[in-house]
Amino acid sequence: MLYRRLGKDGPEVSVLTFGAWQLGDHAYWGESEQHDAAGAVEAALDGGINLFDTAEVYGQGESERVLGQVLGAHRKDVYVATKVLPQHCHPERLRAACEASLKRLNTDYIDLYQVHWPFAKGPYQDAGGHWVEGDTAIEEAQAILEKLKAEGKIRWFGVSNFGPQSLKTWKQTGRLVSNQVAYSLLFRAVEYEIVPICRKEGVGVLAYMPLMQGILSGRWRTVEEIPPKRRRTRHFSGRREGTRHQEDGCERLLMNTLAELRELSEVLELPLATMSLAWLMRQPGVTSVVVGARRPDQVRRNLLSAQLDLGPALTARLNTISGNLKHAMGPNADLWQSGEQARVK
Repeated sequence: MLYRRLGKDGPEVSVLTFGAWQLGDHAYWGESEQHDAAGAVEAALDGGINLFDTAEVYGQGESERVLGQVLGAHRKDVYVATKVLPQHCHPERLRAACEASLKRLNTDYIDLYQVHWPFAKGPYQDAGGHWVEGDTAIEEAQAILEKLKAEGKIRWFGVSNFGPQSLKTWKQTGRLVSNQVAYSLLFRAVEYEIVPICRKEGVGVLAYMPLMQGILSGRWRTVEEIPPKRRRTRHFSGRREGTRHQEDGCERLLMNTLAELRELSEVLELPLATMSLAWLMRQPGVTSVVVGARRPDQVRRNLLSAQLDLGPALTARLNTISGNLKHAMGPNADLWQSGEQARVK
C-alpha cells in the first residue's frame, strides 16, 4: 500500500480510502445476499487501508453506525472521516450534529470532519434534492469547528464539493486539510480549476465516485441497462426521471468512451475498474481515492490498483480516450446540477 500526507499538516493516509456509504444505505444501493460489512472492512485493514469515509446523510446515519460497529477494536489503528450537511453547520446545530455522529460511530473523536457541500445564500437544494435555507456563515461554522478541535472531538477538518469561490472564502478565515470531490476517467471537471488550486494551497484531494457508481466496472453495455438511480448525473439526458439538470447530456459519447476504455482493458487483460482506479490514484494532486465496497472480494480487487503503475504511455492513452468527454462536460464540477443551480462554485 502507498501512503501520502493529506494536505500540509494532515495524517499519512492510504492512496485507497474505504467508502462506507454502501454499508448502510440499502435503499440506494439495493439489497445483496453477499453483503458482508465486517468482511469488507477486515479485507481493507488487511490490505493496508487506513482511511474510512462516511457521512451523516448516508442511510440517514446507518452507514456511520455500521462502520463504527464493524471497526470495533481496530478504531484506534485507522482514521475515520465523516461529513456534516451544510444546513447542520449553523452554530445552534453543528455541535449536536457532531455529537450525533460520534455516538453512531461509537468513538470519542472524528479524525477528519468534513463540510459536505458549500454554504449557499438563500434557499438551495441539498445532496438529497431537498430545499433548505442557506443561513450559515463560514466564519460561524469555523468557530465551532475550532472549538470542537480544541476539545479533542475532531482532529482535522476538511470540505467536500468546494469549488474555487468556496475555497477562497474558506481560506480567508480558516484552515483545512482536504477537499473531497467527484473525479474519475468519466468526470474530469475538477482538473480545470479545483485541483490546481488545491495543489497550490496545499489542500489534499480525496476523489469520490472514481468508478461512477459502478459504470466504470464495465458491466453495463447500454444506457438502459444502467440502474435508474445511477443515471441522474449530467452525463445523461435531463429528460430522464430523477435528474435535476436541464442539459441534453452526453449519453452517446459516454457509452462510446466506455466502449473504447473496455476494449483497451481487454487488450491489456486488465479489469476496467482496476485500470480506472490506478489512473486516478496517480493524477497530480490526488491524495486518496474513495471506493465503496460491500464484500471482501470487491475490496481485494480494488487493492490491486494501488500496486499497478500504468506508466506514462498508457496514462496518456487514457487521457486521450476520456478527453472528448471531459471537454463536453466542461468545468462545472457539480455532477448533478447545471447553470445557476450548480453548487460546486
